[in-house]
Amino acid sequence: MGWKSKGLESNAKSFVTKKWTLLLCIGCFCAGMLFSDRMWTVPEAEDKVVSLETGVKDERLKLVTEGCDPIQKDVKRGSKNILGEVSKTHNAIQTLDKTISNLEMELAAARAMQESIINGSPISDGLKIPESSGKRKYLMVVGINTAFSSRKRRDSVRATWMPQGEERKKLEEEKGVVMRFVIGHSATSGGILDRAIEAEDRKHGDILRLEHVEGYLELSAKTKTYFATAAALWDADFYVKVDDDVHVNIATLGATLARHRSKPRVYIGCMKSGPVLAQKGVRYHEPEYWKFGEEGNKYFRHATGQLYAISKDLASYISINQHVLHKYANEDVSLGSWFIGLDVDHIDDRRLCCGTTDCEWKAQAGNICVASFDWTCSGICRSVDRMRDVHRRCGEGKNALRTATF
Repeated sequence: MGWKSKGLESNAKSFVTKKWTLLLCIGCFCAGMLFSDRMWTVPEAEDKVVSLETGVKDERLKLVTEGCDPIQKDVKRGSKNILGEVSKTHNAIQTLDKTISNLEMELAAARAMQESIINGSPISDGLKIPESSGKRKYLMVVGINTAFSSRKRRDSVRATWMPQGEERKKLEEEKGVVMRFVIGHSATSGGILDRAIEAEDRKHGDILRLEHVEGYLELSAKTKTYFATAAALWDADFYVKVDDDVHVNIATLGATLARHRSKPRVYIGCMKSGPVLAQKGVRYHEPEYWKFGEEGNKYFRHATGQLYAISKDLASYISINQHVLHKYANEDVSLGSWFIGLDVDHIDDRRLCCGTTDCEWKAQAGNICVASFDWTCSGICRSVDRMRDVHRRCGEGKNALRTATF
């Protein structure tokens, strides 16, 4: 019995062990299959993700290479839009500032006129407010300063850079450019000098007569009268003063001024600051030298007198205040002094003062000068004889005015 029972127990244990061994094997097999599937599925997914990312990078690289990156395009487009809006805003502010400046000048003129009426004083022509409705608008009025003794100079200008007859009238009508020789009256009104100028004007029709007595020491007064008279006669954006022994390219001058059209209170020329000459008898002597400080001091910045231009609001300012504006011996110094204390935009443009030797190669290089003269002579030396030659070498061409758009 003992051995039998032991044998049965042994067989039972063996049976249980085999059964559990089989189940364990099956379980291990299933677990292995499951584990193998997981191990192979993850790398495949990762490969797909890596492949997808590589494809996106390649496509992005291709877009960047071709200049079609959407992100960069959006950034560039946004930058351009912002810069465009800033530029528009800046231009709008400048235009508004200029409009306000013009209105202030008109208001000052109206107040001055009202005071004249109340006080019973005669109204100056410079204080009369021109009617804006129906009045032609011009780009610039070019006043060529001249004297009774300068008939040959005027003829040299007419033969070169100043259009004549119908061509000059067409220039006024189509381009808005007015050109006149500017001269006052002689000390003996109605004398032989005045009659000669009147006959010359009947022939050419290009002379503006001022209520002013001519004289070299009266150039500052003449400058005031010119700006006041021109502003009353023509509604222009700019008023230019030039000497009759200077060569000017009118189309280039117009294009230069047109770039500053939207700005208020513009004063443009070749800015300088020369010494104040206290010694008597020298050219450009300054009798009021003591007002400029110690001996050897320099003037404040101002445009050289051969050619300069001011905007309409500054011309109106001179017209309104002409009776209280101080006159120094030199007219270019006087003009600069009238703008001290005002919010004026001083524009230094060296093309307005080229030499007669360098204007030729500048023209050949495409950088045409506005005005040319000799510094040693404060104008073109022997201008009557040399104006044609300077015009031939430094002129902007016959068709420049015809094709110009301002």
